[in-house]
Amino acid sequence: MKKIAIIDIGTNTFNLLIASINEDRTYQISHTGKLSVKMGEGGINQKIIAPFAYQRGLFAIGEHIKTIQQHGTSIIFAFATSAVRNAENGKAFVDDIKSLYDINVKVIGGDEEAELIYFGIRQAIELDNENVLMLDIGGGSNEIIIGNRHECIWRKSYDLGISRLLERFNPSDPIELDEITIVEQYLDAQLTDLSEVISRYKPKILIGSSGSFDTYRSILSEQLNIGSNGSPSIEIPLDKYLNLHKKLVSTTKQERSLIPGMDPMRVDMIVLATIFTHFLVMRFGLSRMLQSSYSLKEGAIWQIINR
Repeated sequence: MKKIAIIDIGTNTFNLLIASINEDRTYQISHTGKLSVKMGEGGINQKIIAPFAYQRGLFAIGEHIKTIQQHGTSIIFAFATSAVRNAENGKAFVDDIKSLYDINVKVIGGDEEAELIYFGIRQAIELDNENVLMLDIGGGSNEIIIGNRHECIWRKSYDLGISRLLERFNPSDPIELDEITIVEQYLDAQLTDLSEVISRYKPKILIGSSGSFDTYRSILSEQLNIGSNGSPSIEIPLDKYLNLHKKLVSTTKQERSLIPGMDPMRVDMIVLATIFTHFLVMRFGLSRMLQSSYSLKEGAIWQIINR
């Protein structure tokens, strides 16, 4: 049995997963961790990793390396997504990680990122022949996928991550109704191609992976005892989510920080994240919502084992 570590270098968060690989190509997760880095802060829409974010990123890699070493792991796979792949100094950041920590970071494109997310979700949720809409809300990009148990039929990475939207719209605290309308109009204009795809494949279920959906689950678990069983996936009753959405868009940052189950890393991001989620649900008439705790890093492990 060997151990491997996956570092997911995201725009808001650097995620870590350590797992033991069995001979039969199954694995057991022995550790997960995340560090808030906010790589997009101060430069994401200018296609630059700002100096303070750059240093936070290098420090976070060092912290994850310490954890990996404590777990006796020497095989490390690192993947960088939107903030690094779109930044003019993204290559320099990757080169510095190699120089400081001797880790080769693979900068993946949006299509590959979406595919790994699909592989992750497929392990957490027993899909069937029905097409479902999958969503991963990130800081730099949002991946939207249509697929079923057999295949990833369609996927696209949109540069509509929450760090980008925050810098673009700089909403009030709390956000005002006319600001919500402006954001929704922008999303509608950016997602025109999605309408045709959804008309063709007709998904009715939305599956959201990690990040914001973990926070929806955590808050509802505190309020209603939904999803407190440790399973990697749950169904989020749509009426409960819609009530939560109304609450989130009506609160100030301070009020959100006091909501039981709120991830402190998500306090700034969750309002625009739920506006994005709510937009998809209402715009495309989705009737069910599921949450998957598995995403890119679990998909990466599956691909590494099965390639």
